[in-house]
Amino acid sequence: MDLHQNDILTKISRYNLIRNGRMIYIDVHQKIQGNLADKFISVPNLVNIVAKPEHQGAGENEQKALEDCLRKIKDLNIEDLFPIASPIASSAKDD
Repeated sequence: MDLHQNDILTKISRYNLIRNGRMIYIDVHQKIQGNLADKFISVPNLVNIVAKPEHQGAGENEQKALEDCLRKIKDLNIEDLFPIASPIASSAKDD
């Protein structure tokens, strides 16, 4: 494939997790090109907001990456998975 040397290209499988009536996505990325934590990584997200790295999973295949992620987030509330917006950043948008 003709990509830049530092590009990362992945193929994605998407899962939906519904917890306490709220839904998030978990995207499992299969590495095609580039540097990732493993051959597969799983990333909880709200489309445009990605979970903190400590809540992401990795593994040698899709199943292991998903299981790693689910184990890490098992006892957490959905709102605990994502970074909190800085009050400075959000007040700057209001100006």
